[in-house]
Amino acid sequence: MDEIRIQNLEVFAHHGVFPEENILGQKFMISATLYTETREAGKTDNLDTSIHYGLVSQDMKTWMEQNVCNMIERVAEELCEMLLLKYERLKTVELEVKKPWAPVLLPLEYVSVKIRRGWNRAFLAMGSNLGDREQYLDLAVSEFQSRKDVRIKNIAPYMATEPYGENAKYEFLNSCMEIETLMNPKELLTFCHQVEQKGQRERKVHWGPRTLDLDILFFNEEILSTKDLIIPHTEIEKRTFVLEPMCEIAPYFRHPISKKTMTQLLEELKKST
Repeated sequence: MDEIRIQNLEVFAHHGVFPEENILGQKFMISATLYTETREAGKTDNLDTSIHYGLVSQDMKTWMEQNVCNMIERVAEELCEMLLLKYERLKTVELEVKKPWAPVLLPLEYVSVKIRRGWNRAFLAMGSNLGDREQYLDLAVSEFQSRKDVRIKNIAPYMATEPYGENAKYEFLNSCMEIETLMNPKELLTFCHQVEQKGQRERKVHWGPRTLDLDILFFNEEILSTKDLIIPHTEIEKRTFVLEPMCEIAPYFRHPISKKTMTQLLEELKKST
């Protein structure tokens, strides 16, 4: 990915924990690295095919002057989100907020917070086998569409599938959805649970009937294992109702552990059953 750099933009603003910082204000310095594709701009000499660093600089200055935060950690997060949402060509941004006049009563050049944020590619499995199954899947899609930090890239056709699990009794309606999101895996999981609750999901019986089931299948190419979340989702290679819709929207996406494409995994599963 190519880079456009803005180094040490000086802004006078009113961010800080102490009241005097909010009242008197102080100098801040912002450095940003914008990750984008500059090939087309380099070939055409057309500004519309790149990111206008002058406008980006003005947007950061205006935001700094019009808002007040206690911590520069919050400043950095909000600036990154503002830029990523506004500039479609911006894929990732690395941003450092420096505070030269930090009130620490010690000689120092500055304190700073430096973060890197960007659009993440994620695949979600959706399923329902209670009530109006199509309506529940539509609800999930609608909830994700309503978020400004989510872009829905693709949705597989809804597919009727046989019950899965020892306690499952009713036919499922399944699909997969590809999204881009500014959320991290934990935040995405929390939102999935909130959407399930809106769909009146009850977790009483393992593998039991449910109005709405949302699972994170993949998150970029990350491999993650925590108490609450495992990515890639376990047993993907054993589930036709996941692999078939995945093959509809991303047949050549590779499992980050096995390195096999969704098409390969589905073919192997069909041969083994």
